Formats: sequence, structure tokens, C-alpha cells
Amino acid sequence: MGKIVKLDEQLSNKIAAGEVVERPASIVKELVENSIDANSTHIIVEVDEAGLERIRILDNGDGIEADDVETAFFRHATSKIKTDQDLFSILTLGFRGEALPSIASVSHLELSTCTGNDAGTQIKLEGGLIKETKRTKSRKGTEIIVTQLFYNTPARLKYMKTIHTELGNVSDVMNRLALAHPEVSFELYHNEKELLRTSGNGDVLQVIASIYGISAAKQMVKLESESLDFKLRGYVAKPEVTRASRQYMSTFINGRYIKNFTVAKAIQEGYHTLLPIGRYPLVVLNIEMDPKLVDVNVHPAKLEVRLSKEEELFTLVKESIQKVFKKIQLIPELGIVKREKQQSEQMSFQFPSQAKARETAKHYDSSYQKSSSTNTASPYQVDERNVGTGFLEKKEQPSTIEVVQAVEETNTEEFADTKESVQNAHEYNQNDRVPTLYPIGQMHGTYILAQNDNGLYIIDQHAAQERIKYEYYRENVGKVSPELQELLVPYTLEFTNSEIPILADHQDELQKVGVFLEPFGRTSFIVRSHPTWFPKGEEQETIEEIINQVLTTKKVDIKKLREDAAIIMSCKGSIKANRHLRQDEMFALLESLRTCEDPFTCPHGRPILIHITTYEMEKMFKRIM
Repeated sequence: MGKIVKLDEQLSNKIAAGEVVERPASIVKELVENSIDANSTHIIVEVDEAGLERIRILDNGDGIEADDVETAFFRHATSKIKTDQDLFSILTLGFRGEALPSIASVSHLELSTCTGNDAGTQIKLEGGLIKETKRTKSRKGTEIIVTQLFYNTPARLKYMKTIHTELGNVSDVMNRLALAHPEVSFELYHNEKELLRTSGNGDVLQVIASIYGISAAKQMVKLESESLDFKLRGYVAKPEVTRASRQYMSTFINGRYIKNFTVAKAIQEGYHTLLPIGRYPLVVLNIEMDPKLVDVNVHPAKLEVRLSKEEELFTLVKESIQKVFKKIQLIPELGIVKREKQQSEQMSFQFPSQAKARETAKHYDSSYQKSSSTNTASPYQVDERNVGTGFLEKKEQPSTIEVVQAVEETNTEEFADTKESVQNAHEYNQNDRVPTLYPIGQMHGTYILAQNDNGLYIIDQHAAQERIKYEYYRENVGKVSPELQELLVPYTLEFTNSEIPILADHQDELQKVGVFLEPFGRTSFIVRSHPTWFPKGEEQETIEEIINQVLTTKKVDIKKLREDAAIIMSCKGSIKANRHLRQDEMFALLESLRTCEDPFTCPHGRPILIHITTYEMEKMFKRIM
């Protein structure tokens, strides 16, 4: 008798469940995606004990026909693809037909559904076996209740994490789905406590506020860009809003949350030198593209995708983010004074009517209004006539997000106008990104104190000069000079047998960037000279980095080399702490900073200057009550 046998249906489903149903969050993801595919506009998710005890999904979607209810629990039964051609044009979130049978095989499952045209149908399964099918009430949509999860696979149950960890995974799934589908209203409850509620009005910014809080939403900047093959829509946070992990970079392709190294790398490159090392941005980015250019069928959970034209997408994402930050001012405000009428972080914001907004803004204006003077004072002296004048024109008008909610309902047109005003409030002309600043002193030989009509500015002098020098070196370093520095003692570099042929094939490219390798034995090269522009004291490390680029990418990235060398040289040559500067030196440094392309952070991502507004100063000294 042969050794190869066909697995029975129950065992096949359990094996499939091992790939699709990893934890309670996997069940929530698969079932909610089915609800979205069924054209639901309102989806309620309830979990008890992080889903290990009970998961309930309720939607108002299309429902399932009575004749299809049992068929839906057959493996690979789906209504979403029927031909090979359909597989290459997938726009639905689910398509394999594995979710329902896989979930049912490791739990007790009850499904009630109705299309709204007739009575509904209810089916109960235990371990994948149908126990009961009957007619039920006719409420359009579908309700699925999953209990006793992994009761027949104790090994899987044993390796579940803590309740808090599993709940965090469930919340993360719901957050991603809400961000990807702002047109759907989502509710999430844990042990009857509300964790998430979105309006479903189609606005991503409101969803961001519901998930990450209003303070984060206020720091988001709208991004819109497109090419022949891709369309980008979403929001990117200002560089001052950072997180400790990449998990806050949410990317979607045609409404599907995905993990893709190329896209993630492009986002980080878009923030190049704007973020501190080890910190990551908050980004919500939806990519629309022809479904024929993306293969979503390469991962059991459909998280990873294979993309065509990855290089073009990389360039578009990176350059789009860079262009956004070229248009706005990125000076962080210290935020000492708490804004009036603080709002709950988890509360989704609403906007008042235009009349009410004008009335509220008028009230703020009357509180803030200051008398101005036509007299001028020396830029190097503190003159009370300069304090407070003109600050209303740029920074201190209350944004519409901060205005307290005054009405329950607003029409779409008013909301769109309000959002546009919030977006435009962040934009500045290129010449005004860093305003003219007048130095008034220095603190500890490290920080320059400067002022203008908008308030007080504190500048890190080392970081400022680092940025100035970095941008100079970035443009001038890397242009290989014919001048070479001969070494008294050549560098000897050892490589493996597999690396030697790669370096031999790329010797011409290496010579173009100043790395001259001479064979020295079977697995060694020596270097007798290097260009004079190589960072002083870092010559061997620079050569080794260039060679490592060749070994890993099979090419020399001259631009990256120039970036790395510029960062090293700018840091070594900049003003250090405890260096006292004259007034004219401080003014010259600030004026040079204004000419920089990105004058807000040093090459390592640390902020260069912060701003304390006149309003905040007057509030602290009780000039404004």
C-alpha cells in the first residue's frame, strides 16, 4: 500500500487555520475584511478577553443568500474570483475562500445573515462541522459570533500571549482597517468598553484623530501626488512627531494594509535628516494603482505583496514627502501654555458652522489684540514695543481643530472648507520658512537666544552650523578630485572567495569614486592612495563602506556616499558647545541658516531651533488671563 494519502477535509482546514488564524486578531481581520467586501457602511466588533472568549462581528452589508450559507464554509469557496484573469485584477480584500472554513475548524461559530429580500439564515458549526441550519429574523447584513477559540488545538491556545498583548493586536488591526476605509463607520468594544469609534464620513484626518488623538492630527500634513502608474493620498506628520517603531507607518495599496520594504524605505528617505536616529514618523499613505501591477497572493495573511515598477514607486513616495516639507515651516513650538478647552485625545472632532466659527474666532481676536507701534528699535536690544506686534498675522489665530465643538451636525461643504483652512495654515513661502531673527544673547555658550515679532527663538548653534556645512558638503563632496593622498602604509583588505569576483567585476566603478584596489594575494587587495576630499581620519572606514555598497547592492551609490561623507565632515567641523560668539557672528549664523534648503534639523535629525510664542510668554507672566 502506498504511503501518500489525501488528507480529510477537517485536517486540511486545521492546517489552513494554522496559516490564516494565528490569533484572535487574525479572525477579526478576516471577518471585518469580508464585511467591507460586502459593502458594509457600519461594522461593530465586540471582543471578550481579547477575543479568546468571544468575538462578535456585526455589519449592515449585503448578506449571504440562503442557498450559499453552507457553501460558504467549504474550503476555497468564494464569490470574488472565478477565472484566472480575476486573480490578476483583485480589488477585494478577501478572495481565497479560506477564512470562514479555517475559523470554523478551530472554534464554535454561529453565523446569522440576510440579504434583506427574505427571511434570514442562521448556521452553527463546531470544529468545522455543521450542527444546525435554520431560518431567522430578516435584518440586512451579517452577524458572526466566534467562541471557544482553539478548543480543539490546545497547542495553539497554549502559545497565546497575555490579554493585553492580544488586545493590542486586535486594536492594531481595527486601526489599520479604519485608516484604510474612512468611508466605513467602525466600532470596537472590549468587555463592553468602547475602544474605537469612527464616523464613516470618509475623512482620514478624523480617523487619525480618533486613533492617535487630536494633538497628533493637528501635526499632520496632507500629501497628494501622482504619476502615470500611481496615485498617492494621505497624511504625513511633521518631523517633531516621532515614534519608537515603524508600526506607525501605515501604508495601503488599493485599500489593503500592506508591509513592503521598498515603500517603508521610501518614506524614511522622504524624511531624510529630519528625524533623529532610531525614531520613525507617523504616516498614513494610500497608494492607488492598477491591480495588475501588484500581486497580493504571496502571503497567507495577504500582508506582503509583490509590486511591479517598485523603483518608480520608491522615487514617487520619497520625492512627494520631500516636496511637502519644502512648503511648510517646521519650527516646533515649545507649547508651555496649555490651550484653552483641551479636548479628549480619543474623541473624534466635529466642526461648528461657519457663523459659529467666525463668532468664536472673533472672541479669540478680541482677547489677543495688542496695540502696535510704528517705532523701530535696535535688533539687538529687548524693546517692549517689539513684543507682541504682528504675531496675530501668522501663528496665534486659533486653528479650527482647536475650536470647541458647538453643534452636533455640519454639512459636508462647510467641513471641507474648514479642513482646507487648517491645511493652508501650515504653508509658508520658501523665504519665510525661517523668519528673520535678531540675536539678543547666548546661553551657556551653546544656545543662541533670538527674537522677532512672533516671540522668542532658541537655537542650538552646533546643530545650526552642522546643517549649513552639511548642505555645502553634500553639493561639493563626492565630485572625485584628481588630487590623491598617497599612503605611507597601504591599507590591506581581506575578502572571501565569493566576494573577490564581485569586486573584480566592479573595479571600474570603484575607481570612479576614488577607490583603487590592487590584487594582493588570492583573497586580498591593497589600497595605496585615496582622494584628498575623503573625511580626514575616516579614510579607511569610507573605503570599506564604498566596498560594502558594491558587495551588497552590486553597484556604487555615489549619492549615498556623498550624503554619508557630508554628515561626517559637517559634524567634525562645526561650532562646539561652550563657544561664545559675538553678536555679529550669531546674526551671520542665523542668516546663513535661513538660506538652507532644510533649516529645521541637523543632519542627524535633531531640532535646530524652537519657538516660544509671544502669547505664551504673556500668558506665563499673567499679562493675558
